[in-house]
Amino acid sequence: MNEPSENKEPAVKTQAQLDLEEGLRFLKEKEIARAANAFHNALRGFEEEKNDKGVANASDRLGDICLERADFAQALNHFNRAFAICAQPGDELSMTYVKRKLARTHRGLKQYEEAMAVYADLLEVYRDFNNPGGAVQVFEEMAEMYLDMGERDKAADAYRTAANIHQGFKHSRHAEALLQKAKAVEEGSI
Repeated sequence: MNEPSENKEPAVKTQAQLDLEEGLRFLKEKEIARAANAFHNALRGFEEEKNDKGVANASDRLGDICLERADFAQALNHFNRAFAICAQPGDELSMTYVKRKLARTHRGLKQYEEAMAVYADLLEVYRDFNNPGGAVQVFEEMAEMYLDMGERDKAADAYRTAANIHQGFKHSRHAEALLQKAKAVEEGSI
């Protein structure tokens, strides 16, 4: 049996991993076009390596760029691909992360029924994991979607539900801000 070496050589990064890291750096520097190119190169490299985790990461990042550019159809393709890979081993945390983006993407495509189904699923996940902060974010996004749909009463209800969650945790300032949003929605000033 070999003893572990104290002078371990650093793991050699593949070109795809280097491209992904370069894309992240460009993204941080707000160089979106260069980031997109680097993520595309990373995706191709990970595909050649048959590295599913890398493909999921690169697809997710490309989806982020498409979402920022309001290219919702292409974002949906990238996020669906990332989600399918995360679902194979049942990586709940990654699946939840991608679901949030899928909901926003469906909303951007005005596929409100699909977005609502994803939001409902997210609320269930956040309930199961006892994550009230995640639930509040979902209710706020749902309120915005209801406003997009012209359903002001439902938007106000979603803001009030988020406020109630905050009140349950004695977050009075956050709760009051959401109650004010609900009131503004009802009055038509939002």
